[in-house]
Amino acid sequence: QVQLVESGGGLVQAGGSLRLTCTASGSIFSINAMGWYRQAPGQQRELVARITSGNSTNYVDSVKGRFTIARDNAKNSVYLQMNSLKPEDTAVYYCNAVIRPLSRYGSFGYWGQGTQVTVSS
Repeated sequence: QVQLVESGGGLVQAGGSLRLTCTASGSIFSINAMGWYRQAPGQQRELVARITSGNSTNYVDSVKGRFTIARDNAKNSVYLQMNSLKPEDTAVYYCNAVIRPLSRYGSFGYWGQGTQVTVSS
């Protein structure tokens, strides 16, 4: 069984910063790409940032220069440092990871439960 647990969301004023953390646990053989998605009310879930096992990154245009994704393979964790936050960044942020579990052949996408980020103007 594999789980992703997120933390670090909260309420912050515009221009402030937050750091999200996501840690994978359970019967894990290997972790490939990891990423952060977000979903605002009435909107579709969108990819915010993604990092491969080789540490290649990509970002949605709206967060480039403000957000930084990083991972710690020894801790099975991925982080999202969010600076210069704007009200339009308000959303539920979800962690996603492509994981090869010990108990099954192949790799599968797993999701965390989501963490709320609210940016006030």
